[in-house]
Amino acid sequence: MVGGSLQRSSYVTEVGTPREQPVPFSHRHHVGGIGIDCRYCHTSVEDAAFAGIPSTQTCMNCHKQIWSTSPMLEPVRESFRSDRSLTWIRVHDLPDFVYFDHSIHVRKGVGCATCHGRVDQMPLTWRTQTLHMEWCLDCHRHPERYVRPRDKVFAMDWKAPGDQAALGTTLVHDYGIASMTSCSVCHR
Repeated sequence: MVGGSLQRSSYVTEVGTPREQPVPFSHRHHVGGIGIDCRYCHTSVEDAAFAGIPSTQTCMNCHKQIWSTSPMLEPVRESFRSDRSLTWIRVHDLPDFVYFDHSIHVRKGVGCATCHGRVDQMPLTWRTQTLHMEWCLDCHRHPERYVRPRDKVFAMDWKAPGDQAALGTTLVHDYGIASMTSCSVCHR
């Protein structure tokens, strides 16, 4: 009993704990404040399994002109000068035996905030969900509770305009979403 409780504790799951990064990147500033869309930095999220970590060039598109001498951004400038990528620490790192495809979830209407939380309100990024199998299975068993219109997938503040169950049921039908609970869907 104690072992199970420990495994679900925030100490083990790191829910609510920001990871130290080479640069203290703020989604609250970039997404919430400036309004940068998720896809500007995570360019492959609609087309590939991996959402993609932005290249230093993506950062420098803006930071050549703004905050160009900030000491906090020196690691970004050094990465750009040396053509060596920054080593970001993954916040949402699934075990190697789990297969996850961002693009499928995006196409099926699963919003970024469903799994990643309201990053537009996070000064530093942390997990808001355990990403344990039971959590994933809840969505796989009951997708109508979580899906949203595809054009709202990247809207952090989206809320169902009324009855989520009714909207979700309609979207599950329209998007051809099946209850995907076979082990081989995620474990390959």
